[in-house]
This record gives sequence, C-alpha cells and structure tokens, in this order.
Amino acid sequence: MTKPAEPILPFLKGADISFVDEIEREGGAFYAHPGAERDVLDILRESGVNSARLRLWNNPEFDYCNLPRTLRMARRIKDKGLHFLLDFHYSDYWADPSKQHMPKVWRSLAFPQLLEAVETFTRTCLRELEAAGALPDMVQVGNEITSGMVWPAGRVDGEHDTPQQWERLAALIEAGVRGVRAAAAETGRPIPVMIHIDRGGDNAGSRRFYDRLAEHGIDYDVIGLSYYSWWHGTLDEFSANMTDLATRYRKPIVVVEVAYPWTMTPPDEQPLIFNTEEWLYPGYPPTPDGQHAWLRELMRRIREVPHGLGRGLYYWEPCWIPSKPTWSVGHENNWSNLTLFDYAGRKLPSLDAFRE
Repeated sequence: MTKPAEPILPFLKGADISFVDEIEREGGAFYAHPGAERDVLDILRESGVNSARLRLWNNPEFDYCNLPRTLRMARRIKDKGLHFLLDFHYSDYWADPSKQHMPKVWRSLAFPQLLEAVETFTRTCLRELEAAGALPDMVQVGNEITSGMVWPAGRVDGEHDTPQQWERLAALIEAGVRGVRAAAAETGRPIPVMIHIDRGGDNAGSRRFYDRLAEHGIDYDVIGLSYYSWWHGTLDEFSANMTDLATRYRKPIVVVEVAYPWTMTPPDEQPLIFNTEEWLYPGYPPTPDGQHAWLRELMRRIREVPHGLGRGLYYWEPCWIPSKPTWSVGHENNWSNLTLFDYAGRKLPSLDAFRE
C-alpha cells in the first residue's frame, strides 16, 4: 500500500459565486442584517467561507462567465483574501454529464490542433489572471466530466465508451493539465489540478472513471465530486465513496458542488428545480435550520475521510437570488430555494454553518 499523500489544501469552506456578477448588475443586493446592504463577498467571508469558485466559458453569447468578467470577479475574490478555484468548462455554455459541447471556434480543428487549443487557452487565461493579480489557487480541468469533455472528440459515454475514445479524452485532459503546469512554472506558484465528476454517492461509477485516469497516467492532484442527494445517493453511500476513493487513490477530495433547500415555497410563478418533497432527505426539513443541519453533516462526513484527505466543500450558487425573472444563461431562475440567502437577499442562518 502506498503512503498517504500529504494534504495540499486547507479545509475549504467554499461557495460557487459565478452568478454574483450578473445578479449585482441586474439590481440584486445582499444583506447581513435588515436594511444594511453589504458586499456579498464580505458577508460570505464573515460567515466562515474561505474560498470562492468561478466557472469560465470560452466564448459565451452574453457578457458573463467569459474571461473579461471572470478577471473582474477573480480580482474581487483575491482582494478579499479568499482562496480561488477556477472551473474551466471548455465550452461556450454549460458543461455537465449530459452535455460537453465543443467551443465553436474549435470545431474545425484536427485533433492535434484541438489539443494545442486546449493547452493554449488554459495557459493564456491563467497568464491573464496572473497579470491581473488574481491567479487561481486551484484549477479544474473540466466540469463534471464523467462522460468526457469537448464532445465529440473526448466523449466516452454510451456507444462512445471505447478504448480509442478514452485515449482521446486522456489526451484532452493532459493538454489542459499541461496548460496549468506551464502557467504555474512561469509564475513560480503551484496550482493544484482538480479532476471533477458528478458521482458523489456512486462508488462503482467513481472508481470506473478514476481507474481509467490511473490507467492512462493522468497527472492531477485533487479529486472533485458533486453531491446532490436527490441525484447522487444517500449520505452513507456518499461517505463510503469518499472513504474508498481516498484509500484507493490517496489524493485530496473536495466535494465541489452541494446544495439543499431552505423552503419549498417558490418566490413567484417560476417553477423551482427542487420542487418535490420526495427529494427531501429524511431528518432534514426544507427550512433554514434543516439546511444548516445538512451542511454541518456534510462537513462532518468530509472531515472523517481517512488520512485527512477530505478537504472541504463548495456550496453551488448560494447567492442566486431571484432578482430578475430570466437570465443570460438561457433559462429561468429556478435555484432560489437552494440558496443561502432568502428571496430578498437577506442572509439565512444556515450560512453560519461554515463558521461553525
């Protein structure tokens, strides 16, 4: 058995704040106390959050989640003294297990040129962030890439689950990693690389994916998981998976997407994504207290991962309040009962779980 890896990360109590830029530009505001508007990053930091995550799309059709806007938000994160995780989607839009669309400007490239484009894009973005004084402290090469990335070149689900396609996916991941390593070497600062899938409570699915990375000798530092209990299994399955992954691969594990509802009452006529009581976890009611208890339980279980390799979690879009009915990302706001602020932007007591 190999020696456990030394933890390379603090215990991360993070928040994905990728929508904050748009929320603020469209009139949204946040309050720690009634009537006292505050910078939401100050509210998060004072509540115990120590890291912020941003997604980066290549060339979206709207002026959000692109490199210029990400530079602005990253500068704010670093100015507040927060650890910064950058999430490369390698797409012009959402990338997740059901879609990993190749950026439009890459679609005519032969595969060797595609690899070069992935590496160059990664390295160039990190160089610009460094120049802005906002170099990430950790980087995701891909977002929830369980079924591959940069489709169709790196697709590995269904009929695409072939040795040849896994070779291509490995090459694409390696290209992204090379871009990160090159930028880190230029700056003289280490940047841990995370590889992120969505299989929080699915040990068989997780092992299948990370075994393939090991077979191909992929160079990465951190295992990233998403865990939404209504999609990804029970708490016991979640704990068992993290324990097995830590023991098997000896890498730090960060649960990079989590959420739980604080209410089941929508703010308006817009449908909520979490809209059925069948999805509630027994013992955790959809209230601020239930949400608070859920976060504490997740952090407890992550801290219990063997060898100290459970290194934290990120709450996904805790600030996505319904400050407008539709969003540039192409769909209605339907996450607003899964935030850590109420519909008026007031801090919920559940946010203090990070401080505790």
